[in-house]
Amino acid sequence: MTEVSVVIPNYNGRAFLDGVLRSLRSQRETDFETIVVDNGSTDDSCGFIEKNYPEVRIVKFPDNRGFASAVNEGIRNSRGKYVILLNNDTEADENFTAELTRAIKRHKKAFSCQAKMINMKDRSVMDDAGDYYCAFGWAFARGKGRDASGYNKEERIFSSCAGAAIYRRKALEKLGMFDDEHFAYLEDLDVGYRARLKGYENWYAPRAVVYHVGSGTSGSRYNQFKTRYSSRNNVYMIYKNMPAAQLILNLPFLAAGFGVKLAYFTLKGFGREYAAGIVNGFRISRPEKKVGFDVRFLPCYLQIQAELFINMVRFFTKS
Repeated sequence: MTEVSVVIPNYNGRAFLDGVLRSLRSQRETDFETIVVDNGSTDDSCGFIEKNYPEVRIVKFPDNRGFASAVNEGIRNSRGKYVILLNNDTEADENFTAELTRAIKRHKKAFSCQAKMINMKDRSVMDDAGDYYCAFGWAFARGKGRDASGYNKEERIFSSCAGAAIYRRKALEKLGMFDDEHFAYLEDLDVGYRARLKGYENWYAPRAVVYHVGSGTSGSRYNQFKTRYSSRNNVYMIYKNMPAAQLILNLPFLAAGFGVKLAYFTLKGFGREYAAGIVNGFRISRPEKKVGFDVRFLPCYLQIQAELFINMVRFFTKS
C-alpha cells in the first residue's frame, strides 16, 4: 500500500509543472504517488503531464472550482495514509517527501507538518516558516523575506501553509476536509485552526525544503480576486471557529485590524474589493457552518487565545 500521496492542484500552471514534477521524480525515497488535480486549465497542462510524466495521475475538473475543492478531490482519489499538498509553482528538495513523512511520524499529535518554504529567485531568503494568526484578524507567514539560515529549528506553529505540507489523512477526514466555501485563500489556516480546536498540533519541519515562486496561479501579490476572497474568508473563518465569548473578547482588536487593512487596501486601490469581501463574509456565515464548542477542549481554546495575543507581537517583531 502506498504510504504517502502527493496532491498538486493546478490551474493554468503549465509553465511551472515541469519544475515541480521533475523535482518529485528526483526524490531519494520514491514510495509515494503523485496526483495532479486540474481546475479546467486551458493551457494544455494535462496534455503536457500525460506526455512527459505518465506516472502522474490526473483528476480533471471541467472548470475552476478553487483550491479547496481541488485538494479535497485529490485526497479522495489518493491512497496514502499521509497526504502531502504541494503548490504547482514549487520545486522540492530531493529529501522533501521523506523528511515530511518522518516529521509527522515523530509528532504523534500532529495534524500537519509544514516544509521550509524558500524564495525561488533568492534562495537565501525565506518564503514561509509556518503560518500564524493574531487577534487583529491578520494571517501572516513567519519569516517571510528574512534570512533563511535563521529558520532551522523544528517547532510548533499555528497552522501549516498548504503550499507544502503533509497531513494525517484520518484526521482530515474526521474534521470534514478543507472547506469548499473558501474556494481559495485561508482554507489551510481554517483547517489547521479547526484541528487545533480538537487537540491536534501543527509543526514546522525545516529539514523538508521547497523553493516557491509565489502567486503562480493568481499572478500577482495584490489583485481584485485575492483581496475580495481574503477578506471574505477571514470573516467566515472567524465566525466559524470562535465561540461567542471569544468573539466578544477579540472584537476591539478585530475591528481595529480590519479597519487598518481597509485603509491599507484603499491606498492600494482595492478598498472597494476588501469591503465587499467583508460583506460577503457575513452573508456566508451561517449557523450550520459554526464549529460547535466542546468543553472537553477548553484548554485548546485558551491556548489559541493566548497565541492570538502573542502573535500580535510576533507580527510586529517579524519573529
